[in-house]
Amino acid sequence: MADSRRPRLSREAGLRAILDHFAVGDPNELLPLRELMAGLGRRAFGMLLFVAVLPAFIPIPVGGAIAGPLVMLIGVQLLALRRRPWLPQSLARRGPHRHALARFESKLGPVLRRLERVVRPRLPRLLDTRAATVFTGVLLVVLGLLLSLPIPLTNYLFGGLLLLYALALIERDGALMLVAWTGGAAAVVVFGVLSGSLALYAQSLLDRLI
Repeated sequence: MADSRRPRLSREAGLRAILDHFAVGDPNELLPLRELMAGLGRRAFGMLLFVAVLPAFIPIPVGGAIAGPLVMLIGVQLLALRRRPWLPQSLARRGPHRHALARFESKLGPVLRRLERVVRPRLPRLLDTRAATVFTGVLLVVLGLLLSLPIPLTNYLFGGLLLLYALALIERDGALMLVAWTGGAAAVVVFGVLSGSLALYAQSLLDRLI
């Protein structure tokens, strides 16, 4: 349940301000996704993406398998040009505990403070046009798929890249989104080539054995 004593979150608040806002209260309290996205408008996609990527940074084998499908769901909704994210009620009632966000903010805080010096609302056309939204959705679907695959040592790589998308959407920074697009496209090409090469190598090895 939302704490009525906590001040209302500004619609222009950045990621660090949002994390500080939700850090106040019982650390064991569950923060439903619908509460985390409330009042953020289109920036809610960025907040949902941020929360969706968190499992990728948990040192468990299935972290990417949890985060990947959620990232793909967000990408599909951007492809459908939805103005606000949709979640089934069973998922909207779930979310991270407050202490998980606070712990992540403490680790990410120094990086966010440095980013705040350069990240700002700019180049809105790189965020709001239909073509830009669809392109972002495509990359999120593919990156979510790659994150969900059991590729060794890639959770942090894809997770960090997806955090750029989340930050660009939350901070309304089209220039940062351009960087995220470049990194995402490069990752798709590199891992696409690698997976194709591995498939060919496995096929040749199998042919020799047969």
